[in-house]
Amino acid sequence: MNKNKLLITVALMSALCGQAEAASLAADGTWNAFDIDNMLSTSGNLEWIDLDNNALSFDFTLNGSAYLKVVDGGFAGDRFNIFDNGNLLGQTSVAVNTYPVSVGLDFDAATADSNFSYGSFLLGAGTHSITGLLSQSALDDSSNELNATVGAVSLTAVPLPAAAWLYLTGTALMGFVARRRKTTI
Repeated sequence: MNKNKLLITVALMSALCGQAEAASLAADGTWNAFDIDNMLSTSGNLEWIDLDNNALSFDFTLNGSAYLKVVDGGFAGDRFNIFDNGNLLGQTSVAVNTYPVSVGLDFDAATADSNFSYGSFLLGAGTHSITGLLSQSALDDSSNELNATVGAVSLTAVPLPAAAWLYLTGTALMGFVARRRKTTI
């Protein structure tokens, strides 16, 4: 993507963030679908939209780290720019056009198929507002851009390593013993 197109994309996403319909996102690994269709979108653009055709953002607050996963469902060949609070996080992977083959709403199948665009982003603690924009469209039989697809996001908390759990358990146990000794003296 050239620099001018990236600047235009960032400016567009910044403007759209203020008008987006917010959907909460839980860190439970469930897929949350979004649509893209420039013919139905109230803005006429290629941002993620909800079922009412309004710009869509996924808003949440994290106390720790989590992985944000984004996958294309519709026809393989789409690619997305992903934004957090209006700042570009990155792009999903390059995809192979497979029109008219589609996995529809089976986002696990799309994730397992390298033909479909996929991205995983590590997010830190804080408040997040995730939005997206179609940066490359699947093509139909006549090599025309479809500019319409379905995709999904999921959020999965990063588990603490086993050593951290052992440390926390040991610290709690030592605190319990110290408190018990204090009360017996």
